[in-house]
Amino acid sequence: MSDFLAAVKEISPILVCLLVCAAKIVEITIQSLKTCMMVKGQRLKAAGLGFIECTIWGLVISTIIGTLGDNLLLLLFYCVGYATGLFLGSTIESKIALGTSNLELIASDDSTNKITEYLRERNMGYTVFDGHGSKDKMNMIFIVLPRRETSKTLREIRAVCDNKVFVVASEVSKYAGGYGMVK
Repeated sequence: MSDFLAAVKEISPILVCLLVCAAKIVEITIQSLKTCMMVKGQRLKAAGLGFIECTIWGLVISTIIGTLGDNLLLLLFYCVGYATGLFLGSTIESKIALGTSNLELIASDDSTNKITEYLRERNMGYTVFDGHGSKDKMNMIFIVLPRRETSKTLREIRAVCDNKVFVVASEVSKYAGGYGMVK
């Protein structure tokens, strides 16, 4: 490790700042993804990412700890890397959309018929409950689906019933059984 620190001291200070920033971006991006995987029960993948994250952290912190008082620019790059890593990690996680979502739809009988026909055509499971709104009879439709399919499904459902549906979307942490959803 002392060889690594000696090599770092030979590099231009601005290059060290850029390397620390880049390493911090990678570390915090990994940390964000690792946390999401842990919450969603993907413990083995999270542990692997945790190992990589810890290795990067050790190298970064050993690089800056001795020189931080002499180089406040290094602290700035460290902080920029941290903030950028958080943003990038959450952006990547939203793109890969880990986990499962629950859609709760409230619709009239006419819209419910259109929505359930759409769901049947796509072989998607759902449950319909009769209900009453403030003025009319309404139905509640529950759908559990992979999170990465939520936006597309919701967009298509809204188109099918001319946006005449109230929607609540939430993440599902655990479930068991169900049509096509046994886990």
